[in-house]
Order: sequence, then C-alpha cells, then structure tokens
Amino acid sequence: MSGAPAAGAALVWFRRDLRDFDHAALHAAAGSARTVFCAFVFDREILDPLASRTDRRVEFILASVLELDEALRARGGALIVRHGFARDEIPALAQALGVDEVHANHDYEPAAIARDDAVRDALGACGIAFNTHRDQVVFERAQVLTRAGTPFTVFTPYRRAWLARLVPADVAPHAVAWRPGLPALPPEVFRSRPPTLASLGFAPTNLRTLGIPTGMQGGARLLAAFRRRIDDYATARDYPAVDGTSHLSVHLRFGTVSIRALARYGHDTALRVGPGAQTWLSELIWRDFYAQLLWHFPRVVEHAFRPTLEALPFPNDPARIAAWCEGRTGYPLVDAGMRELNTTGFMHNRLRMVTASFLVKDLLVDWRIGERYFAARLIDYDLASNNGGWQWAASTGCDAQPWFRIFNPVTQSARFDPTGGYIRKWVPELAQLDDASLHAPWLCPAETLRAAGVTIGREYPAPLVDHAAARTAALALFGRAAKDAR
Repeated sequence: MSGAPAAGAALVWFRRDLRDFDHAALHAAAGSARTVFCAFVFDREILDPLASRTDRRVEFILASVLELDEALRARGGALIVRHGFARDEIPALAQALGVDEVHANHDYEPAAIARDDAVRDALGACGIAFNTHRDQVVFERAQVLTRAGTPFTVFTPYRRAWLARLVPADVAPHAVAWRPGLPALPPEVFRSRPPTLASLGFAPTNLRTLGIPTGMQGGARLLAAFRRRIDDYATARDYPAVDGTSHLSVHLRFGTVSIRALARYGHDTALRVGPGAQTWLSELIWRDFYAQLLWHFPRVVEHAFRPTLEALPFPNDPARIAAWCEGRTGYPLVDAGMRELNTTGFMHNRLRMVTASFLVKDLLVDWRIGERYFAARLIDYDLASNNGGWQWAASTGCDAQPWFRIFNPVTQSARFDPTGGYIRKWVPELAQLDDASLHAPWLCPAETLRAAGVTIGREYPAPLVDHAAARTAALALFGRAAKDAR
C-alpha cells in the first residue's frame, strides 16, 4: 500500500495502553481523522535483550494484544501487529498506509524517549506528524511543581499539591468517537493475524496456571472484585497472607485499565468512604511521583538520586547475592518473598520493601543489583516505580527519612505475617513450626525443631547474617559515606 497520502488518515501506535476505551491517543486520532489505523509492535529493541525466553510479561502482552485486536474487529477494524524494531516499523507502516499523522501516548523512560525521538525524525522526513498525549499518569512531567517552580523530591508535599490541583477534568474519560467504518483497513491488513508466542521466540510460562487475568476484561474483573474490599485496604494491604490489594499493578503497567478511571474512582470513593480509598489513591499518586521524578532526573536509572551516596563501598558478596535471589537467606519472610517472585513474577509490596532493605542493609549489596533482579522477574515491572522503590529502600533516593532506617526482618515477619500463612505457603519446610517459632527458627529449642522435622542447616538454612551485627555494619558504611561527603 503506497502512493499519495489519503487525506484525513491517522495511525494510532499502541504501546503501554492496550485498551480501546478512555485512550488519549485513540481519542485524539478519532477526533481529527476520517480513517484511523491501529498498530502494535513487539519491539525487538526490548525483546531481544531479554535473558529468558520464558517471560510472563511477553505472554501477558500477547494475550492482551489478542483481546484488543478482537475488540477492534468488533468495531469494524483490526490491530496491525508487527514484530521488529519499532523505530523502523512505525515510519514504514505510516508511509505504507498513507497517513497524515501518527498518534501515541507519552512514555517517560529514557530509552523510550530516544526511540520516540527517532520515530519523530523519521516521520518528519516523510512529512508525517507525530503527536503524543498524556495517558499513563494523571499528572506528568512538570505539571505539579513546588511554589518555586522546581520538581518535588519528597512524596508527602507532592501528594498534597497533586490533590490540590486535581479537578474533574483531569480524570474525565477520553471517549472515542467511533464513526461508521472507523477504523477502516485494507482487506490484506484486516486479514493479518497477530503472531504466536513461538513466532516471537518465546515459550509458554505458568501465567495461565497462576490464573493471572489478562487484557481489558481481566483488569475489569480485578477492579470489580477490589471494589468489594477497598474499605479494608488501608490495613489489609500490609498483610501478604490477606487478599488486601487490588492486583492491578500489571494492568496499570500495560494500560489494560485506565489510570484516569482508577484515580476518579479512588478520589470519589475516598470522599464518601474514607481511609481505604484514600490510601489506595495515595498509591496511585506514588506512580505519578516516580514517573515525574524519572522525567526530571533520568540519571536515577543508573545513579543514586543522592550523589553523596553514589559510591557506597558495598562488598557485594556473590554468595550472599545468590542466596538472596534464590530465597535461602535463613530469614523466612525474606525467603518467602523471593520465592514468590521467582515462582509467580509478583511480590507483595510489603515484601518488596523488606527484601530490598535486607539485600542492601543486611547483606551490604548495591541496590542496583537488586533493582535489576526485580526488573528481570516482575511481571508488573515499571522502571520509574521499581527504581524509585529500590532507592527508597536503600536510602539513596527521594525519602524524607534518613539513611539509618533499616527494616528488621524478624519483627516485620511477626507483625505482618503473625499466623505464618504467607511463610508457610512459600517456605513449606517450616510449615510444621508453631506461629511463634516460625519467624526466627534458628532460635527455637532443638526439640521444637525436631518435632517440626526441621534441622537448621539441612532442611532450612542458618541465617546468612546476624541482623543486629549487620545493622551496625550498615550504619557504619552509610555513616562514613555521609561524613566523607561533608
């Protein structure tokens, strides 16, 4: 399909926004063009470097792309799917379809920004406009600033400013004006089908076995279920053995739900009900906070936000790193979190904080090593949030608390998994221990361990470190760095 551009044609490039409703780019394209084409690229620039060929994210995306394609076909169109380098595929497709403009939603990661700049240049050379829109977050970039006009670097004042700025228009849905025949596709394009997992070079994972809902329908089901328990969210969210969270993080990551709809629901419910919805809305605001932080300070991808803590002399013991990765540190709550991550691609948020703190401040390992491990395994991996969370736990990032805050893995375990339901699920070799003994099994009397069928160092490892001694070492390491920076 080449030749002179067909006036009034547009191409919508789907990325982290795999839905056909409340979609900023689709809304804009449908409002300005007579014909709208829709496309998604399985970008080799992202997929080729992946170390594992069994990646739950790829499988989640493919399932969601297939559902989106069916939804667009029900409207009389289809989703054009390519497997290649997006910086090449999108300009080539735009030329082949003869469009006047390409629409996409903003991305805030440095690599994505560079990709979009390359696409913009290539399209511009062909006389095709490239228009991008705000869709991943409620407020982006420099929309929420301090009174001095500088970016916020502490969450609480950012949250206050975010809430003070919010008006109904900010979370109003972006309706799509689907006119007859929109999007109209040439027959050969319409008949094309998305690729299979095998054709992308990947093998099936345990995504379906785990029962992780995919696509727009999956996101809608999860939200409907969460609405029934949102009142308890403020307290229940911290207990990993309790179904207290929304489970929507992966759907937010790939845009099968609308952040505007979620924020609107959270805000309206908070006004009527109270703390559960207020706390959940705060978690959504954290996403905006970390996204704007990454945009203003892209150096945080590889460097500490606090330059004074950039070169902490971590020992980075390989044996300790391997034990942490494999969930055999000897601390049951930490091990349970790491085993959940390795098995499911998910980890409860409380455990993300505990395991990150343990790696950095008990095992004295550079936060970047843990951040990369999470990045490779989390199905809901988001650069801004993952990086922000790790730097928060490592005290190298945007945190109002000083660097001497260190999570105690035993007290965290006793407080947030008091009956051991989470530990017993992921560390079954300790399942026969009583609730009081489960959190620090190395302190149990020998007869208690024997009765439970546990020998420390055989069925379950001895602790890698003594927490009290490790805490002292971490305080000394951070203290020296702070002193040297003066």
